[in-house]
Amino acid sequence: EVRLVESGGGLVQAGGSLKLSCAASGFTRDDYLIGWFRQAPGKVREGIASISRIYGPKYFKGPVRGRFTISSDNAKNTVYLQMDNLKPEDTAVYYCAFTYGEHLVEDAVESWGEGTLVTVSS
Repeated sequence: EVRLVESGGGLVQAGGSLKLSCAASGFTRDDYLIGWFRQAPGKVREGIASISRIYGPKYFKGPVRGRFTISSDNAKNTVYLQMDNLKPEDTAVYYCAFTYGEHLVEDAVESWGEGTLVTVSS
């Protein structure tokens, strides 16, 4: 069973930065994909980005593109989400997600992290 452990959320002022981490364990194949979703209060969950050893980083279209960067440390089986120039509308619970293949599709996610809260104050 794949396990994901997130860290790095917290409170930050608008314009600031945070870096989220997602450590994965329990997977048995190298063709995996790890990514990030977020869900703001009263809104549906939306995809942010994903990364895999085979296909590299990919970003969903949306308001974070150009401000958020996904990266990975394969030796540590950890994926990061660097979030810069944060805005109050980035306030949400951020979820790490694991699947296999090329594309991160919410319905095909095999394992979810518990979520980490990011709050951006104005």
